[in-house]
Amino acid sequence: MARYSAITLSLLAGSALATSKARSDIGDAIVDYPAIPKDLTTPTQQRVAIYGPDSVSVGWNTYEQLTEGCVEYGLSETNLAYKACTTNASTTYDTSRTWSNYAYLTSLESATDYYYKIVSTNSTVGHFLSPRKPGDTTPFNSSVVIDLGVYGKDGFTASSAKRDISDIFVRPELNHSTIGRLAANADNYEVVLHPGDFAYADDWYLKLKNILEGKKAYQSILEQFYGQLAPVSSSKLYMASPGNHEASCSEIPFLNDLCPEGQKNFTDFMHRYQHTMPQSFASSSTNTTAQALATQARSLSNPPFWYSFEYGMAHVVMIDTETDFPNAPDGVGGSQSLNSGPFGVTNQQIEFLKADLASVDRSVTPWLIVTGHRPFYSVPSSSGSSNVCTSCQEAFEDLYYQYGVDLGVFGHVHNSQRFAPIYNGTADPNGLKDPKAPMYIVAGGAGNIEGISSIGTKQSYNEFAYADDFSYATLAFESENELRVEFIRSNTGEVLDTSVLYKSHTEAFVDQ
Repeated sequence: MARYSAITLSLLAGSALATSKARSDIGDAIVDYPAIPKDLTTPTQQRVAIYGPDSVSVGWNTYEQLTEGCVEYGLSETNLAYKACTTNASTTYDTSRTWSNYAYLTSLESATDYYYKIVSTNSTVGHFLSPRKPGDTTPFNSSVVIDLGVYGKDGFTASSAKRDISDIFVRPELNHSTIGRLAANADNYEVVLHPGDFAYADDWYLKLKNILEGKKAYQSILEQFYGQLAPVSSSKLYMASPGNHEASCSEIPFLNDLCPEGQKNFTDFMHRYQHTMPQSFASSSTNTTAQALATQARSLSNPPFWYSFEYGMAHVVMIDTETDFPNAPDGVGGSQSLNSGPFGVTNQQIEFLKADLASVDRSVTPWLIVTGHRPFYSVPSSSGSSNVCTSCQEAFEDLYYQYGVDLGVFGHVHNSQRFAPIYNGTADPNGLKDPKAPMYIVAGGAGNIEGISSIGTKQSYNEFAYADDFSYATLAFESENELRVEFIRSNTGEVLDTSVLYKSHTEAFVDQ
């Protein structure tokens, strides 16, 4: 633990230094850009992710284009015996100061500590645990963090009355209570699920100083946020899918019309994650039908928007609740007027989800988890707003039920909520013991400039709701039959709510 914490602290210190105010190469320092390092190949905004059953992607940004991005890796800090390189893959877009880079570390031993170093004259050695092979029944934990914004002058600071940052070791200017808690608890989880809303750069206009510098402020917030997140995302397998705040440089229609092309249509999100999130895996089942369905799902998957992966006892699906289904809110002609996408052909995401869910062999990966940004179920706010995405529910809920999804994970609403297993508005009579319907949670309380969403009158099937302070969720895969879901108060580490979902998982393939 001491070794791991030292690496984390080193990354935190480096990230804090990188947040100093500097003159931009595309404008004056009225915008809080992170400092540009003297060595422009210095890796920043590092991130690792599951890329296959025995492979990991490493992503990072630099302040100049690389002809070749390389990563050295191995089983000890002093013996990085292997090297992976990707040539001519450094990408950027208009208004960005940085280039996104990636490399793939392959043929990794399962659930093994690896060390890695992005090749540069100015980089340090990082660390991660390689993926658990599908079917590994070793218990593990995953953290769920959604709706997470930049901390500091351009983001959400200490406006929560109950917030106390004294016990977080991140430097005060950098401190974000959820990121700080994730860093402090780094040895207690293996994977992070983050289905949407990163940084909140499209809320740049909420700070008066940004009004005349919107294009630059948008980029500055992105750079700041991914620098702040790096102590976590560089050492934990960090799995991403989109939310509404990735769609454009503003959600206000008249401001959105003024967005430069480089800041529309999920551009930064795609550059950052398109090559680091996986296509769906080949089947780990011996069943030939499952193998064919998994092959079909793989061909229809479209990372970073919709895809799946397997990790130990879990099959996890990441979906796109923003575009690419009928009446998608952020799609062309959608209710949010963002006119984003499409990112696939007609019905591709729906057909992907059907094939993927049908392919899951519960004798190998008993737990089936689906994550998306906008919720099917949510407690109304105190003003009476429902916060529910009805078009998402119409597109996806029947498939969740048909194929026996165990847990649906959402955000978008900025608080924490847990619901009884439910389908079509009716709670499952079995409750948490062998329900046919999925259990749902909302884990959108991680903290951002828009603050925490209020809680109004609860429905009968809501079993927990919390909006007093920042919070996030953990999923503890304790056995093939027990999944413990907890909500954590970011500031203190206090467990706010605990529930255990029991599933017998006696059927290898579920079709209800």
